[in-house]
Parts: sequence; C-alpha cells; structure tokens
Amino acid sequence: MITKIETADDVKAFAKQLIAEGVSFHPDDDFNDYVNFKENTPTYTKEEADLRNDLMSKCFEVCEKEGIDIYDVMLEVSLIETGMDKYIPLPSQPYPENN
Repeated sequence: MITKIETADDVKAFAKQLIAEGVSFHPDDDFNDYVNFKENTPTYTKEEADLRNDLMSKCFEVCEKEGIDIYDVMLEVSLIETGMDKYIPLPSQPYPENN
C-alpha cells in the first residue's frame, strides 16, 4: 500500500493501486462514498477511505506543482491497467484523423 505521494510516479502508482483494488475511481470522488454493490457495503472503512482521500489530495498537489493534468494521468493509467487502451485513445496520444 502506497503511503505517500511525492512525485508523478507516485501518482501513477497510486492509480495502479486503486485499479488493483478493483475500484473504478474518479479523482474528484470521496472514497467514503464507494460501495461494494454485490454486498451493499462500503468499499473502505472510514480510516481506509480517509487515507485514500489524503493521498488523492497529495496527487492533486504534486500534479499541480509538476504542471501535469491529474485527470489525464489517472485516466491513462486506468486505461492501460484495464486494457481499455486498445479501444480508447490515451490522453497522451493524438486522436486519429477521420479520413
């Protein structure tokens, strides 16, 4: 479990961790609101959710400091980790032109 966010690589590692946890996440969402729909229970305890919220706040700070878009970083990691990059262009890649 990642415990600190200090670099863009840490931001990517955190996104990978969330994907590995089986969470479809958005950087703006509060982890206290995540629910396991199969069991209708919270995905995280209060402490686990608060830790992830703190880490996500640090992700925003690091991305702003480094001049990178947190949404693009998180989306790109999510697409690659789930294999959806085969169907959806990555934010870092130009969209193919329609001819």
